[in-house]
Amino acid sequence: MLGARIADDGQWRFPKMDSVPKRFEQCILLFEDEYFYQHPGFNPVAMSKALWQNITTDNRRGGSTLTQQVIRISRKNKSRNYAEKLIELFQATRLEVRFSKKEILNLYASYAPFGGNVVGLETASWRYFGIPSNELSWGQSAALAVLPNAPSLIFPGKNEAILKQKRDRLLLKLFQKNIINQTTYELALLERLPGKPLRLPEYAPHLTEKIRREHPGKRVQTTIDFHLQKKANRIAKEHYYSLRQNQINNLAILVLDVETRNVLVYVGNAPTTKKNNNYVDIIDKSRSTGSTLKPFLYASLLDAGELLPNTLVADIPTNINGYSPKNFDKKYHGAVPASEALSRSLNIPAVRMLREYGLQRFYNKLKKTGLKSINKTPDYYGLALILGGAESSLWEVTNGYAGMASTLNFFNKSSSEYRSHEFVEPNYLKEEKNNFGTVSANPSVFNAGAIFETLNTLQKVNRPRGEENWKFFSNSQPIAWKTGTSFGFKDAWAVGVTPKYAIGVWVGNADGEGRPGLTGVQAAAPILFDVLNDLPAKTEWFATPYDELIEADICTKSGHLASDYCNETTKEWIPKNGIKTISCPYHQKVFLDRTEMYRVNSSCYSLAEMKQKNWFSLPPILEYYYAPLHPEYQPLPTFKKDCYQAGEQKMEFIYPKKNEEIILPKDFDETTNPVVFKLAHRSPETMVYWYLDSEFIGTTQTFHELSITPKPGKYILSVMDQDGNELRQKVVIK
Repeated sequence: MLGARIADDGQWRFPKMDSVPKRFEQCILLFEDEYFYQHPGFNPVAMSKALWQNITTDNRRGGSTLTQQVIRISRKNKSRNYAEKLIELFQATRLEVRFSKKEILNLYASYAPFGGNVVGLETASWRYFGIPSNELSWGQSAALAVLPNAPSLIFPGKNEAILKQKRDRLLLKLFQKNIINQTTYELALLERLPGKPLRLPEYAPHLTEKIRREHPGKRVQTTIDFHLQKKANRIAKEHYYSLRQNQINNLAILVLDVETRNVLVYVGNAPTTKKNNNYVDIIDKSRSTGSTLKPFLYASLLDAGELLPNTLVADIPTNINGYSPKNFDKKYHGAVPASEALSRSLNIPAVRMLREYGLQRFYNKLKKTGLKSINKTPDYYGLALILGGAESSLWEVTNGYAGMASTLNFFNKSSSEYRSHEFVEPNYLKEEKNNFGTVSANPSVFNAGAIFETLNTLQKVNRPRGEENWKFFSNSQPIAWKTGTSFGFKDAWAVGVTPKYAIGVWVGNADGEGRPGLTGVQAAAPILFDVLNDLPAKTEWFATPYDELIEADICTKSGHLASDYCNETTKEWIPKNGIKTISCPYHQKVFLDRTEMYRVNSSCYSLAEMKQKNWFSLPPILEYYYAPLHPEYQPLPTFKKDCYQAGEQKMEFIYPKKNEEIILPKDFDETTNPVVFKLAHRSPETMVYWYLDSEFIGTTQTFHELSITPKPGKYILSVMDQDGNELRQKVVIK
């Protein structure tokens, strides 16, 4: 039993039983109605004895059969008199005609009172002994069999002597009739009597409450794996004790079976206090998604053939209509492979890729993955959508990851086909099965090749401390996983998927309070890996979906399709649509003098003495941030003096960006602070002259940064280097 809830009338009452355990059946028949299977609903002999005793003595005796007692229960235990007895007798005979003896016994065991607000055998078994009724011993069965006879008089915890006397008398009859042997009889006499009602099990209290709301009054069998649930409860408890030291009071854990989408573990909240909202089911509550949606964008770009797994993407200062995303470490890397940008969860590349892919297109993809909570218009979220600007639940996000894994699994197991409803709602009822739709040649959201590359990338994410050497352990299993941290450190996520399981973890405060250190890597990831380590070991990784991949020559340095100028290439399997991407734009053929120190051309150098070489060169602004982090990177040599240079981009503004409005900050005393213009130059030592409109404002060399305090207005910012190269753009200062 995972849990139960009291009925609306304040009674502990379980739904009608399917059958009555054999031990209790023998006890109740011997105690209440020994000739139950012989009489037609009433026992004339017992009624006559009861009538004679009631007339001749002061002791009252009922003489009712179990069938008559079922009628009395159905009539709300009306006051006892001879008229009521006649009604019960008449209706008992009708009950015997319509129902079998077994069914009548089930009705009695299901609705008989067992003291206090406990109704029914199954309820009594759990409340008094903490076990299901089919596990009751002879002593326990006998104790419960005598309770309905006078529940108001013999209340557990009171009148133990009377209860023990009745139970022992019943056990003696069982022994005398050879139903139990002497050893069983003697041991049963030593068993404890039911005392104060026990608390019912609460292994998944929030799921129990969810079931109460969605299936009121019903007994349901869930898909929960009981042993995994207990382990997850222990993990949640251990981490809660640690997290609360930092005033982090809530967490949730969800584990899904990828193949069936059944819920295996449901920990809706930490074992915290009422003050800290322990009753809130976090799993189905919408919270800022942090970076957990980035894998969906990466898969979307791969699926559309607009990106290759390791294509270099820009990581530079970015301003888009006033929105300036920042990486978590506040640094820029110039250019990084797309796979690395995802595994390191870099924000700027994600925003730039979302802009290139299209906000509306990506929003449509998310809706297909079942993220129903993201229900406002794309413009409402803007590009911040990819960084946690939208809200979704652990239920939806974990299921989205499971849907990707399930798509890949089915494609590999079938004849390279897809199902139309792969991102179905998770299911927690055992009798219900998910409908994954019809089989077709087209994917429902992402193709298997894009998913495979995405999950391979997520497998490379650095694991938390203590998990770094997981590959060296034979029982360790690989996992594709992603963390997320919302703005203000209010939500910490860790979501992972294996071919068999999808695991989702959320950590934070239910009231939205942010805390330092509340990040996906620090707070949520350790829980995810503790859960992973308790799952049945399954070390196989996803099979390669070759039918959705194509082998191509890839430029080693840029990750693009190899061009004729790429010196180092490698053959890689890429998603089929990736063949539509452009070839490497960063490699070019250059002509050098015989010393290879300068570039030359026919305007200044003899063709016979020129040396031809393929060169990897990034645009100036990418190079500005990329080169210091990559010592192997060699900037393009400068042109030899007197050589004509045509069309080369030597400079690029870092700040301000094109179409960016500059707002001058002010101190508390209304003093206006200066603005710092920044420039990337391919040859930093070159002297650069700065102009605002036609007014000269300064000179820079090596570090091309200039601080000025202009008046608000519209200007033309222009720069010219010592070689006559010029760059200009409009700026608006407010």
